[in-house]
Amino acid sequence: MLRSFLIYLSKSLWMQKLVTNWGYASRIASRFIAGIKLEEAMRVVRELNAKGINATLDHLGEHTNTPEEAQQATDDIFATLDALGADSAARGNISIKLTQIGLGLDESLCAQNLERILARAKQNNTFVRVDIEDTPYTDKTINIYYAMREKGYENAGMAVQSYLYRAEADTRRMAQDGVPIRLVKGAYKEPPDKAFPKKADVDANYDLLSKILIDTSLANGTKLSNDGRVPPIPAIASHDEKRIAFAKSYAERAGLPKNGLEFQMLYGIRRDLQESLAKEGYPVRVYVPFGTHWYPYFMRRLAERPANIWFFVSNFFRG
Repeated sequence: MLRSFLIYLSKSLWMQKLVTNWGYASRIASRFIAGIKLEEAMRVVRELNAKGINATLDHLGEHTNTPEEAQQATDDIFATLDALGADSAARGNISIKLTQIGLGLDESLCAQNLERILARAKQNNTFVRVDIEDTPYTDKTINIYYAMREKGYENAGMAVQSYLYRAEADTRRMAQDGVPIRLVKGAYKEPPDKAFPKKADVDANYDLLSKILIDTSLANGTKLSNDGRVPPIPAIASHDEKRIAFAKSYAERAGLPKNGLEFQMLYGIRRDLQESLAKEGYPVRVYVPFGTHWYPYFMRRLAERPANIWFFVSNFFRG
């Protein structure tokens, strides 16, 4: 119930205005947000790299309302790509949401913007992760992604949410095609005909999908690129130690080298686990969000970990 309410609030314009106008909110959100400016985010990338951890940068934003906003979001993504291109030592890539570049407005506009982004990424020798959003956009996102592959753009990957019933079919299809996949549990509110309502079922499906991806990586011989920018097929994106332990154990039994999979986590969450996995020799990539449009992302993080709410609320009433 609480999780559903927080996800509802993540889409609430009145709540967004209330929270973002409260000066202390941005300081609390900084636990999960790398900063407002690109320069701040690049500084975080260098700090992570110094600890042996790779990064994926996300200039926050979603659900643009006009073609002009979609174009501005695309330009912001260009700037991020150019910053990575200018720093050849930076071990990082980018993540984007297609609603950010016009998917909710016009699919052809979105496809044009994505193609331009992928071309710019190729120029800057980096990789683009296309995030998956809520189910009204799932098929559209996958279809546009495959349209880009047909045009020869293979410098991009997708994401799969294990709480969806369709996740196994999507994973098998994309794994067969050699698509790098970020495996997540899912952070949106979905109806019971679309998603597993019980956590145990989501976890079981997550482990099944991990096995599929690990087997595919072993068969294809994929591994993390030497520059840390292009991931292998499996990106196990979770802070759940049981899911991580399962993936490690299964990969070891299957004979997959450590650089044949990657563990991914969010900025500001389980830094201890990030660093311990990196010290064990596993590729670790941290999702580094930045920008002014931090509110929806922040609220979804609260929904995923309600223990953070008390810290937020106590400071809110302190003023």
